[in-house]
Amino acid sequence: MADRRSEQPVHHSSGIIPTLQNIASTVNLDCGNKLDLKAIALHARNAEYNPKRLPAVIMRIREPKTTALIFGTGKIVCTGAKSEGDWKLATRKFARIIQKLGYPEVKFKDFKIQNIVASCDVRFPIRLEGLAYAHRAFSSYEPEIFPGLIYRMKQPKIVLLVFASGKIVITGAKFRDDIYTAFDNIYPVLTHSKKNQQ
Repeated sequence: MADRRSEQPVHHSSGIIPTLQNIASTVNLDCGNKLDLKAIALHARNAEYNPKRLPAVIMRIREPKTTALIFGTGKIVCTGAKSEGDWKLATRKFARIIQKLGYPEVKFKDFKIQNIVASCDVRFPIRLEGLAYAHRAFSSYEPEIFPGLIYRMKQPKIVLLVFASGKIVITGAKFRDDIYTAFDNIYPVLTHSKKNQQ
């Protein structure tokens, strides 16, 4: 069986393909020494360090537009990438910056996607109360706290935020393919909870 965890979207019968909004990933630079965060923030462009607020340097690059949290241990958390290619490129750029700031022994270890967030619009209004009732084992809907319905899918293990307007946010995936599978699974459920237009 071929590996379907690719960057190519699978075509859904609805014609709707969820769009990737953010890939959050981690990598360990495994430098041996602890990183001097104050020195990194002083010498790197677009970097800030406020240890009272966060024990990491916040660094931004423009291309691809991403933000990294760089910890003294050498761990980097990178967010903002919109594709796997951008995520890898951004992480390498952050590592290169650290390398140039006096850490030539930078290595890449434990390169991992932690979370992929995608969104789409099913183009029809949804009765959230009906959906919450019919799928109460997976749903929580408290409109006075949050306007969307939270749907916790078991397989794949994904969380979907479903809004009455038909907008969907899909989160918790480690692979792009899980996003598409989750959408394929939820789409027929949503069509059953379609609001009748007067």
